[in-house]
Amino acid sequence: MVLLRVDTRPLFSQLRAELGALLDGLADDDWGRPTACPGWSVHGVAAHLLGVELGNVSIRRDGWGLWPRPGEDLDSWLNGFNQQWVEASRRISPRLLVELIKVAALRFEELVVTLDLDAIGGPVQWATGADPAPVWLDVAREYMERYVHQQQIRSATGRPPLGAAFTSPVLTTAAHALPRALDGVTRPAGTVVTFTVEGGGSWHVVRAAGGWELDPSPPGRPAACHARTTVDGALKLYARDPSAPPLRWDGDAELAEALAGVKAVLG
Repeated sequence: MVLLRVDTRPLFSQLRAELGALLDGLADDDWGRPTACPGWSVHGVAAHLLGVELGNVSIRRDGWGLWPRPGEDLDSWLNGFNQQWVEASRRISPRLLVELIKVAALRFEELVVTLDLDAIGGPVQWATGADPAPVWLDVAREYMERYVHQQQIRSATGRPPLGAAFTSPVLTTAAHALPRALDGVTRPAGTVVTFTVEGGGSWHVVRAAGGWELDPSPPGRPAACHARTTVDGALKLYARDPSAPPLRWDGDAELAEALAGVKAVLG
């Protein structure tokens, strides 16, 4: 398995500062605006972000967590778990919610800096399936979740999106989902698929003997399928946002259809 290493640790505190400024600047009626998360208002997404921080510190630092029962579908369990938390958090005022997010996020950042990024940890399901993943990919996934939900709040309230310095690591992290999106399509070894995010970069997936793999450098052969989208389109595609625009592509239609089903989120 080929991975493109990303170190997102220096960005967590900056992302938290951006979120704090965003939430501090919201008007009262902004908190009830609907977001791209079905059924969740801005308050609901912010409450989910608080749950993300609290859950991570509780599990990773303190060894305290809840898990699905054996045989229970992880996606379904997690969706229900998150919904229960968001509904219960409706009791929390926006002001207190912002205060709690800042404290919990700081605890998570204190933990992250102690991690060995090159150690092997648990799986990142949308990238490695059931196989273990390096800790840096797990941490980058956590960064990506915080980034995506902040962008959803920004979009819902008409605030400008986060800039390229925050976005670029998300696109590279999410690109690790591309090989799994192609798993159901078999092609001869050496077949190349290129995914271009206009203004964000290009990623190449090559068919190897054991399956599809990311190629860290441009292959020396034409792509059998070259799919294109915008930065906003890619972020929505990876997050399974139904408002994501269709991919534009040249070449193999089956490969393009598989890429359109890429998923870099759980649930």
